[in-house]
Amino acid sequence: MTKNITKISLFILIGLLLFGCDATKRVPNGKSLLTKNDIHIDGKKNNIEDVSNQLYQKQNSTFLGYKLRLNIYNLAKQNTDSIFRAKFTNNPEKYNRKVKWLSKKQVKRLGESFFYSGIHDFLKSTGEAPVILDTLSPKKSLKRLKSYYFNRGYFDATANYTIDSIDTKKVKIKYDIKLGKPYILDSINPYITSPSLDSLYQLKKKYSMIKTGVKYTKSAFDEERVRITEDFRNNGAFRFQQNYINFDIDTIANKHIANIDLVINDENIRIEDSVRTVPFELYKISKVNIFTDHSPANPNAKIKDSVAYKDFTLYSTQKVKYRPKAITDGVFINKGNYYADTKNALTSKYLSNLKVFNYPLIQYIEDKNEKNGLIANIYLTPRKKHTFGFSTDFTHSNILDIGMEINTTFTVRNVFNGAETFDLGLRGNIGSSNDIANPNDVFFNVTELGVDAKLNFPRLFLPFKTDKIIPKSMIPFTTISVGYSKQTNIGLDKQNFTSSLTYNWTPKKNTTIRFDLLNIQFVKNLNSSNYFNVYESSYDALNKQAQIYNTNPEWVGGGDVTQDNLIIESGTNGFLNDVLGLNPAVIPSPSDYEIIRSINERKNRLTENNLIFASSIAYSKTSKKDLLDNEFYTLRGKIESAGNLLSIFANASQKLQSQSGANAIFGVEYSQYLKTEFEYIKHWDLSHKKVLATRAFFGIAIPYGNSNSIPFSRSYFAGGSNDIRAWQSYGLGPGSTGAVNDFNEANMKISASTEFRFNVFQQLFGAIFIDAGNIWNISDFVTNPKSVFSGLESLKDTAIGTGFGVRYDLNFFVVRLDLGFKTYNPANPENEKWFKEMRFDKSVINIGINYPF
Repeated sequence: MTKNITKISLFILIGLLLFGCDATKRVPNGKSLLTKNDIHIDGKKNNIEDVSNQLYQKQNSTFLGYKLRLNIYNLAKQNTDSIFRAKFTNNPEKYNRKVKWLSKKQVKRLGESFFYSGIHDFLKSTGEAPVILDTLSPKKSLKRLKSYYFNRGYFDATANYTIDSIDTKKVKIKYDIKLGKPYILDSINPYITSPSLDSLYQLKKKYSMIKTGVKYTKSAFDEERVRITEDFRNNGAFRFQQNYINFDIDTIANKHIANIDLVINDENIRIEDSVRTVPFELYKISKVNIFTDHSPANPNAKIKDSVAYKDFTLYSTQKVKYRPKAITDGVFINKGNYYADTKNALTSKYLSNLKVFNYPLIQYIEDKNEKNGLIANIYLTPRKKHTFGFSTDFTHSNILDIGMEINTTFTVRNVFNGAETFDLGLRGNIGSSNDIANPNDVFFNVTELGVDAKLNFPRLFLPFKTDKIIPKSMIPFTTISVGYSKQTNIGLDKQNFTSSLTYNWTPKKNTTIRFDLLNIQFVKNLNSSNYFNVYESSYDALNKQAQIYNTNPEWVGGGDVTQDNLIIESGTNGFLNDVLGLNPAVIPSPSDYEIIRSINERKNRLTENNLIFASSIAYSKTSKKDLLDNEFYTLRGKIESAGNLLSIFANASQKLQSQSGANAIFGVEYSQYLKTEFEYIKHWDLSHKKVLATRAFFGIAIPYGNSNSIPFSRSYFAGGSNDIRAWQSYGLGPGSTGAVNDFNEANMKISASTEFRFNVFQQLFGAIFIDAGNIWNISDFVTNPKSVFSGLESLKDTAIGTGFGVRYDLNFFVVRLDLGFKTYNPANPENEKWFKEMRFDKSVINIGINYPF
């Protein structure tokens, strides 16, 4: 009954929005609703967003062609306070009755409540008021349109408009633009009166943004102003400004040719009430002063200590607390060099990245003792030596239903007087998960405690010099970190120790390289005996085999072999030994033997302790300019190698071999593999707040030497809110196996996604997506042909999911909800792979933060 009421209410609401609202309901008499703007360029309709943005008035927004927000606005009552007062003015007795059991103040508040007033305010703020035609706006729009095309070389463009009535109180406007022939740049003649600037221009004029033979565009001239200004200011023209650059354009109308004069006059210098002009001079740095403890609150504090180092002088109001080289390595303003804006920016970026100072202040004054000399004063405001941070987060993931994380961080800056930073963090997590065995039915069945320590050096921490390979302009830094955590999840439980030595640098803008010289991870399972409680699907499969073949009543409860289940752990281990031991007591069929052997292999792999000694290098590049940039690409690549260093030591001593014959360190067989990953993301801005986003990913990890499989922490899985959204996390693959295990993973992954994003209204966005991909096993211990990648023919097992979702932009992050449908399921029988599960009861809901890619 409740479901029926909900459906009926939904249909009524949709009906009200579609049919119950008159678009002109709030349009006053004598006025007209602007329903459409048509722009025709040389007789052809134009839909380019940049062109339509020139219009002063635009029609109400639409969603899939329907004026949703206008009709929401029209549902609201106007002047609700007056309506509420009139209700009692016409009926004083009703007001008196209200006042008897409510005070006058409460009656007044009732009129301001959500049900009387708030709901209508909400409808008006969510909706959109009707766009009433302003008869002056088309004339203003014509001027903008002509200016828009004038700036693109169409100097003779003409424009007019017509207003057509299409219904009662409804009009549309048609703009007709005739462009004519564009003007082409002919001669470009520079007139630069300052000899120093003229020499600089001649050196770089081949990089000019304006060229002979191309169509005039104002943007090219703007870019040329920027180019010239940047070139001059990066080569000593300290006083030069962009407003000194002028372009005189001489047009020949009949031939539609434009001759350009580039005019750069001398510098204007004001002396009292008079102005004189002098040629621009190029300035060099004569001295660099660094004030290491500048206080904005007390800028004139007395200097008590100074240190001269190379061509720099460091000052302090106390004793200088920093090794000079640690600071000067981040200063790219050098004595004897020409003044350059780029050096300022690079110095500010480097010193800020030290995380020891606030954003630096760099000022220049002319050196009275040296002609065309500049003294650079760099003011550094130190951050607090010690800081303490505390944060609490609530989390949700595909495995963790709900969780709470508490983090504390203690930071020490300038640890060794070389601008180093030390961070010590403690973290604690509690959570609830239905995916983890929970025999005691405890709500918070996941806990984790951890400690992490990290030491950052603002340089490459190596025993040899690297300046020629990785100069300090690439802002290199080194991180040494160690961490320990203990996880209790009423399952296998784990202890995890990590340590790493990492180098990072930025070879180019928006490009980063990370080199992990050493990355160590040791994972110890504390409760391996609980395996079959955690991985219930493996237990069910083994138990099914035991009910067929088991002959030992000790392995099952109650002694009834045909009915009772295997006892965990004595029964499960006993039955596995009866089948797979040296002297098997049970001989199943060959196919069932493979099933039992596969279960045992997976159990051994997921309960074994892991020791990983890896090195890796990762490359990342993006063209994204800022958070609002919707036209960009991102490229990431990574290569990781593990176990090679340990293999050298292990091979030198046979004592390091384990019972299985593999090499071991501290009794643990170390992992040896080669792993590589590639990811490419591309976004296209389709205008009108529409974006097409794509992603492609390929990853493969090949075990060799000491390993025949990849550690669980380094393997791949498919599904989830940031992956193939029609399947739950770990719920897809490998191959066409049908995700028979609780947590399905493999050592190779291929995936691709495409998503079309569009604005619904205000901060609410919608999306339609298609995801494709899967995971496979390759060159490891798995032999099941359904999960093994055997060549291009295995790509037929690529899963395809489609769906739609909504996103709400909160500015600082995006809340996302996606609904995924299994469009092609490779695990289904041959004739049931396509479209058989595209139903709401088979769909997967994903909740996430920010966009999936």
